[in-house]
Amino acid sequence: MPTVHLLDYVAGNVRSLVNAINEVGYDVEWVRSPEDLKDAQKLILPGVGHFGHCISQLSDGGYLGPIKKHIESGKPFMGICVGMQALFDGSEEDPNVPGLGIIPMRMQKFNNQTKSVPHIGWNSAIKTTSDSRSQSFYGLSPNSKYYYVHSYAALYTPGELEKDGWSVATASYGDEEFVGAIARGNIFATQFHPEKSGQAGLRALRAFLNGDQVQSLPTEASIDGRKASGLTRRIIACLDVRANDTGDLVVTKGDQYDVREKSGVDAGGQVRNLGKPVDMAKRYYEQGADEVTFLNITSFRNCPVADTPMLEILRRTSETVFVPLTIGGGIKDTIDTDGTQISALDVAKMYFKSGADKVSIGSDSVFAAEEYYAAGEKLTGKTAIETISKAYGNQAVVVSVDPKRVYVNSPEDTNHHTIKTEFPNDAGQQFCWYQCTVKGGRETRDIDVWQLAKAVEAMGAGEILLNCIDKDGSNSGFDLELINDVKAAIKIPVIASSGAGVPEHFAEVFNRTTTDAALGAGMFHRGEYTVSQVKDYLGAKGFLVRQFESNI
Repeated sequence: MPTVHLLDYVAGNVRSLVNAINEVGYDVEWVRSPEDLKDAQKLILPGVGHFGHCISQLSDGGYLGPIKKHIESGKPFMGICVGMQALFDGSEEDPNVPGLGIIPMRMQKFNNQTKSVPHIGWNSAIKTTSDSRSQSFYGLSPNSKYYYVHSYAALYTPGELEKDGWSVATASYGDEEFVGAIARGNIFATQFHPEKSGQAGLRALRAFLNGDQVQSLPTEASIDGRKASGLTRRIIACLDVRANDTGDLVVTKGDQYDVREKSGVDAGGQVRNLGKPVDMAKRYYEQGADEVTFLNITSFRNCPVADTPMLEILRRTSETVFVPLTIGGGIKDTIDTDGTQISALDVAKMYFKSGADKVSIGSDSVFAAEEYYAAGEKLTGKTAIETISKAYGNQAVVVSVDPKRVYVNSPEDTNHHTIKTEFPNDAGQQFCWYQCTVKGGRETRDIDVWQLAKAVEAMGAGEILLNCIDKDGSNSGFDLELINDVKAAIKIPVIASSGAGVPEHFAEVFNRTTTDAALGAGMFHRGEYTVSQVKDYLGAKGFLVRQFESNI
């Protein structure tokens, strides 16, 4: 196969990028030293995390000069995410670190008070000017959506970049328009992740590698995409994965976390088996799932950490699923089977190298929050959330919360944050607080969901996966009161989870809360509804959603 050189200089999930490059017909040669750049004809610079850290890594490794020389020579160059940001003069994220200065602008933090930061999800990349709306650079389509995850952006001013010969495609987040992709001559760069943007992203990657800068779009795509510009509603498919009684990994689902059969031919305590993780993840991807989450609900304590079965699940899934993958379970400081101490950061690194884009931390986040408040709301810098987000960026860390309602007669009856609920309990109590649990909901802790959310945001978490034990397995809809309560406490995105049973529940949660995404599990696993049916329903109700694109 023809080759492209890839410079991996920071921590992150590059396995998915390699898989995407292979998928479009190219092989990867790694840049191991600045001298390797002399032989590079096509060069891709990916990046995740902190702008200053990434640029400093390049500088300390002696790469900045050779990268700039490669670009100035006219050889093809592609920057992805922070790899794109490196082309600019600098960033507010670290004002003291200069970029390559090829694009005379600085990155700025999103400042829209009504939107979550980081900006995570599927958004547009629409060309700002064109002699013909039926043409696009590098296959970017106004009908397509692309996956973004970032807090800083090149905010767009009409004509400012175009006057210097740049082709620009933008997206909007709230009332701010920003650069989603940019190209001039031999340079193509994207703020979005093409390797995580499904077939639309693969099309852009293939166009760059093939040198197809200008492409004709299908007639149906030659529309004013700005009418459909903006962030879509994310639908996430979640797979609870565990070993069954014979040792095979299966997708399972329970009622309030009980995953063993109670009736039917498998009655007698067998683990509920709903299918194989890799096959089901691919199915949901092809149905249009915007992300896939694996929750490893057994810890595989008898396996060496580096040989954990979930690593192989991720490796195989990332070969055919080109949307973000999240893995949760067992991401904590641990002791390997040979007695070796392994940090949560090292465990996360194994998952990232195997194909994960995010890690989800559950019980350990509760213990860390308790320590945070016990220390007077001071950070230690040693928690799993802090160490992983520092190395990989806060967008790579999700905190999974499992709260349950505790009813009280009045707010004065507890020192926890309460709400007045529309759903009193059988005793007529109209107030409740949400108590955090650990160990799969089996143990309660004296900390409420507000306290937890604020603590993990301070530690550097980028998203909260908000479950609800009272709703889990009920098929009665999401706990809207819980979602609105947590959204009011924090700025980072929230994923609504637990309770979805029909497409109407997704419309309800998007109508009545400001949640950033919604997650489904059992209704998909049991075949009652598909992801595409949920999206079709939302689209018919006027919600902006991303539809799956077939092979391009």
